[in-house]
Amino acid sequence: MSTTPTPPWGARGAIDLSALASTTPTGAAATPSATPATATGTAAADLPDGILVEATDATFSEVMNRTLQVPAVLVIWSSAHEQTIGLAERVAAVAAQLEGRLFVVSADVQKSPSILQAFQPVIVQAFGQLSVPVTFGLLQGQPVPLFPGIPQDDEIRTILDQLVQAAVQNGITGRVELGQVPGAASGVDEMPALPPLIQEAYDAIDAGDLEGAVTAYEKALAQNPKDHEAELGLAQVKLMMRTDGVDLQAARAAAAASPGDVDAQIAVADLDVLGGHVADAFTRLIDTVKATEGEDRDKARKHLLELFNVVGNHDERVRKGRTALMNALF
Repeated sequence: MSTTPTPPWGARGAIDLSALASTTPTGAAATPSATPATATGTAAADLPDGILVEATDATFSEVMNRTLQVPAVLVIWSSAHEQTIGLAERVAAVAAQLEGRLFVVSADVQKSPSILQAFQPVIVQAFGQLSVPVTFGLLQGQPVPLFPGIPQDDEIRTILDQLVQAAVQNGITGRVELGQVPGAASGVDEMPALPPLIQEAYDAIDAGDLEGAVTAYEKALAQNPKDHEAELGLAQVKLMMRTDGVDLQAARAAAAASPGDVDAQIAVADLDVLGGHVADAFTRLIDTVKATEGEDRDKARKHLLELFNVVGNHDERVRKGRTALMNALF
């Protein structure tokens, strides 16, 4: 999927969290009782219903699933640092001008430390250090680095416009009807109620039951092998299961030490896709296909095809990857 370039402005107002790199934040800092206001004078309570969603460790999987149809903007901030409070509302106030083309996800790392932990490697790779606030686009569950720190409203509007354009180019054209909950059947243009098995999968993900989600998606595919949503969901859930608890640095070290180890290369490719480095993942496995033979080669090839499903066939990088794979095989 095409990514949106990181804007040229600097990380104004970013708080360095590098000291937390080896730990997971615990506890929750007290959140100010006053409703934070945006730079445009809009308080969170004054935003249209459905434009701003608060994510928690328990609900984040559901939020990611919603981005299959509707683009989102994820703002990761900390209630322990006053200057970061209110950024999500500011972004949402700008997003509200885009007529429901995207919704905004607010993630307070003091309340939801697992979200910060999950995005830690992506934040460091994208912005050079672990810091808050940071803002990502979310397109079909894939993070797109947008900006660190606290930009001005006109800068926010510029990058949100670019994100919407990238979403349209990738066929993600659902909308949130302002005043409705994002992803609800009545709230997204031309989006019917979810089929029972897809809803079952979403509910299982919400409950942290990834195996249950796999079972539901597999049942859906058994009923309709051409169910693209089930195929994409199954591939994404399996990716989540494979990468759960995997240490990025250790995986990269193992792959570098053993370039002929297919499993080691697959592990890093999975983490790269999860972190939004799709082209790197594809290149790694195509190179592995070129360098191996027999069962190892076939294993790398099959895994690459599965990652193509995770990203989606509409993505230009998938089309290029399929061409490169054919050239590597023949």
